[in-house]
Amino acid sequence: MQASIPTASNAKTTRLAGAITSGLPALFLLFDGAMKLVQPAPVSEAMVRLGYPASLSPVLGVILLACLGLYLFPRTAVLGAILLTGYLGGAVTTHLRIGDGLFTLLFPVIVGALVWGGLFLRDERLRALLPLRG
Repeated sequence: MQASIPTASNAKTTRLAGAITSGLPALFLLFDGAMKLVQPAPVSEAMVRLGYPASLSPVLGVILLACLGLYLFPRTAVLGAILLTGYLGGAVTTHLRIGDGLFTLLFPVIVGALVWGGLFLRDERLRALLPLRG
């Protein structure tokens, strides 16, 4: 079985798909981080329900937006993805600890999969490091 050599048009399509796939979780995380900074009543109530003081909301917002910034900048995208994975892992742990439902528990996992899937499609070095077999 021969390996296919990516053409310029195929590589462009793959990068475009990666940008779109990365954009979906990025928009959600941008909104989430901004809401943590603004602290509307539902965010403060959710923080307390999750067992955290509402005063930590801006701190989490800054951390999330910093990780997201690293993820969106191509030179630091892998570091950003690693840090976002840790952030989202904390979200999974928090929801698991308070006994939230399955969707609430799996949503951060889905966002993390989109983060890494988008990065995989838009970064040729990552595809070379983690080759998928057809």
